[in-house]
Amino acid sequence: MVVELSVLEAVLFDMDGTLVDSDAAVERAWRRWAAEYGVDPAAAMAIAHGSPADATIRRLLPGLDDVGVTVAAARQLALQYDDLSDVTATPGAPELLAALARLGLPWAVVTSADARLAEARLDAAGIDPPVLVTVEDVSAGKPDPQGYLRAADLLEVSAARCLVVEDAEVGLAAGRAAGAMTAALKGLEGDLCLDDLAQLAQQLESAPTAP
Repeated sequence: MVVELSVLEAVLFDMDGTLVDSDAAVERAWRRWAAEYGVDPAAAMAIAHGSPADATIRRLLPGLDDVGVTVAAARQLALQYDDLSDVTATPGAPELLAALARLGLPWAVVTSADARLAEARLDAAGIDPPVLVTVEDVSAGKPDPQGYLRAADLLEVSAARCLVVEDAEVGLAAGRAAGAMTAALKGLEGDLCLDDLAQLAQQLESAPTAP
């Protein structure tokens, strides 16, 4: 697929690992949670990134009932709320957000975190999104497209005219299912493959204007 950047009407970002460098905090929380629940930390980290906590826990502990999953997911999130000491914006994020402002392109954040965690991490990174869609705003998290479709709707644009920026395959799958164009970080395959967000800023600002 060729990405026609000139027809973009909005950019929809994942949060953790995309706009916000929180990988170390995420890993600390999952490793501690895994130790408490007797789960192999490597197995948890292999599937946790980008997915809602409850979905990951159901895969790791298929014997848990719904109440057990809810309690375990709440514990996992609790381990992350105040672990913000090394949370910051990812390389190129400030440059990209400044470019979007210059270009007049609206943007949103769509995350598998709950609102409390999302707001804490975005604040720590100095990022104030005009639209924030969390796991609490949808009935199914990534790879379901609901989050990205809701963000497009809130921005009053077509999902097909949005670029979803992600660093996890589960999020890219959600973007594709929403009908959006995708930009992938960390060596993943998207319609665009990015080394960092500054590269996307450069591409957007050099794109021809739509007729």
